[in-house]
Amino acid sequence: MNFRQFAYRNVIRNRRIYAAFFMASVFSVMVFFLYSMLLFHPSIENRFLQEIALVGMGAAELILFIFTLFFLFYSMRAFLQARSKEFGILLHLGMEKRQLHRLIFIETLIIGVGAILAGTFLGYMFSKFFFMVVKEIVLLPALPLYLSWKPFALTVGAFLSLFIIISLSAPVFIRTGRVEELIRGEMADLGSHGFSTKRAIFGLALLGVSYWAAASTSNSIVIGLIFLLPPLATIGTYFFFTDSLPFLLHLFRRRKKFYWRHFWLLSVSEGVVRLKENARMFFIVTIVSTLAFMSVGILASLTSFASQYREMNPLGLVYHSLPGNQMEQRHVAELIEELKDKQLDYTLVRIPIIEQTSSFTENRVSILKLSNVNLLAQSFGYSKIDLSKGYAMFLPPSPSSYDFLKKRTVETTLMETDITIEIEGAYPFQVFPSSSGIGTNAIILNDSDFEKIIMQDIDPISVYYAFNIPDWQNTKEIGLQINRSFSESIITGTAQHLQYKFDNPGANYAIIRTTFSLLLFVGLLLAGVFFLAAGSFIYFRLYTSLERDRKQFDVLRRMGITDKEFKRIVNRQLIPQFFFPWGVAFVHSSFAFLSLQVIWDALAEISIVKELLLVLAGFTLMQVIYFYLIRWRYLAHIKASA
Repeated sequence: MNFRQFAYRNVIRNRRIYAAFFMASVFSVMVFFLYSMLLFHPSIENRFLQEIALVGMGAAELILFIFTLFFLFYSMRAFLQARSKEFGILLHLGMEKRQLHRLIFIETLIIGVGAILAGTFLGYMFSKFFFMVVKEIVLLPALPLYLSWKPFALTVGAFLSLFIIISLSAPVFIRTGRVEELIRGEMADLGSHGFSTKRAIFGLALLGVSYWAAASTSNSIVIGLIFLLPPLATIGTYFFFTDSLPFLLHLFRRRKKFYWRHFWLLSVSEGVVRLKENARMFFIVTIVSTLAFMSVGILASLTSFASQYREMNPLGLVYHSLPGNQMEQRHVAELIEELKDKQLDYTLVRIPIIEQTSSFTENRVSILKLSNVNLLAQSFGYSKIDLSKGYAMFLPPSPSSYDFLKKRTVETTLMETDITIEIEGAYPFQVFPSSSGIGTNAIILNDSDFEKIIMQDIDPISVYYAFNIPDWQNTKEIGLQINRSFSESIITGTAQHLQYKFDNPGANYAIIRTTFSLLLFVGLLLAGVFFLAAGSFIYFRLYTSLERDRKQFDVLRRMGITDKEFKRIVNRQLIPQFFFPWGVAFVHSSFAFLSLQVIWDALAEISIVKELLLVLAGFTLMQVIYFYLIRWRYLAHIKASA
C-alpha cells in the first residue's frame, strides 16, 4: 500500500463523518453549476433575462463561493481537530510532520475532486429540469438544454482552486503540542469551561435591544437600523451561546427542586458539556440558519409585492397629458389602434383635472368630476356614488389613507372661483394607481359645481386617460414607442420637459414578476445550501462524539435503563442541538421581518405575513424531518455497540 492509497483509505474509513460535509459540498457545486448553465445560455442573449442572469446569477455565484469557502474552512478545521488522536498515533509510529501535511493535502483534495465531479454531474443531469422551471418563470418560448465548455470550466476552476486553497491551509488547523496530548484527543478538552457573568448579561442586553428596536421601528429610522441591528444581533448571539446560555443553565442547576428529578440531572449535565464544546458551532448554525430564513423571506416578500401589483395598479394603461402637449391626440389614437390590433377589450375614460386653492389649508387641490369617476368605476363593476350640490369627497391616494379620510369632514372655499363646498368622507373604491400622478391632495366634486368652475374660464391643468383593460397582462407590447420615448427622457434627464406621462402596468408587471420569481428561485437554492451546511455542522458534531456516547450509554444500560428511558435521554440531548440554534434563528428572523414589514408598508402598503409564515413553516418541516432522520441513524449506531 503506497502513500496515496493510505490517504484514500483514510477518507473511506471516515466516510460516515465526512458524509454530510461531502453532500453539502456536492450540493454547493451543483447549484453553482446550474447558475453557470443559465449564465452562459445562448437563448437569453439580447433579452431582458440576460441582464437578470448576469446580475442575479453572478451575485448568487459570488455569495455561494464565499460561503462555501467559509464553510470548508470551518469544517476542515473541525474535522482535523477531531482526528487529533489519529494524527497523534501516526506521529508516535514515526510519521514526519511533513508527511502528515502531505497526507492531509491528498485527503482534502480527494474529497474536493469527488465533490466537484459528483456536483457537476448532478448539475448537468438536473439542468433540463432547471431550465423548464426557469422557462415557466420568465415566460420564454424555449430554454433548451445545451452543451458548452464554459459552465464546466467556470465551476471546475472555481471549486478546484477553492479546494486547493483549503488543502494547502488545512495543516494549519492541526493542533500543535506533544504527541500524548494529540493521542488524548477530545478528552484533553473536557476540562472546566467557565463563563463571564458580565459577557452573559451583555449578550442578553444586545439581543434585547436588537429585538426592541426591530419591533418598535418606524419609517424614519428603519433604514438606519438595517445597518445597525445585524452587527448588534450577531455579537449578541455569540455571547449568548458562549456565556449567556451557560449562565442561565448555571442558575437552573442551582434550583435543586427542578434539577434533581427524573432524568433532568443527566440530561442537563450532558447538555452543559455539549454546549461548552459546541458553543461556536451553535453560533455559526444560528447565523447560517438566519441567513437562509432571511434570504427566502425577503424574496418571498418581493413575490408578494408582485402578486398584489394588480390591486395597486387597477388600470391597464395610463396616459396623463399635461398642458401644451401637442402629441396628446396622436398618442391616444395610437394606443387605441394598438389595442384594437391586439383584439383587447378596453374602456377609455377621459378625465379632465382642474386645480384650485383651498381656503381651509391654503394649499392647491386637484379636482375631478364625479360623473367621470363613476364612469370609470362602472367599468370595474363598482356602484355609482351620488353627491349633492355643494358637496365633495376626498380621493384617497392609497388604501391606508382611506381609513383616515373616510370619517373626515371639511368645509372649505375654492378661492379662485369663490365656491364653497363641504368635503365629506372619501371615495371607497381604488380605480386609480397609487402612483397615478393626480396628486395626494385631490377631491371628487359633484358635476354641477365642476361645470360652474369650468364656466369661469378655468382650464384643466391636465387630462387623465384611464384605460381599463380586463386582460391587462397582455398589454406588454402596447405603447412601446411612447414608453421608449418616455424612458429615454428619464435616462437623459429631460423628463421634466415632457408634456405627458405614460405608464403600462402590464409591461411593468412582466418585468417585476420575471425578476422577483427568478430571484426567489435562486434564493431557494441558496437557502438549500445554507440549510444543508447548518445541518452538516450538527451531523459532524454528533458523529465525532459517537464513541464517547456509546461508552456512556453502555454504562447506563448496565445500570438497568429501559429503551423508553434511553430514547427520552437521547431526545433531551439531541433536541436542543437541533432546534435551539434553529429556534434562535427563528426569533432573529421574526423580529427582522417586523422591520421588513415596515419597509413594505411605506413602499407599497402590502402585507407579507402569509408568505413569511409559509417560509418559516417550510423550514420547520424540513428541520423536523432532518431531526428524525439523524436521530434514527444515531440511535442505530449507539445500540450497535450493545
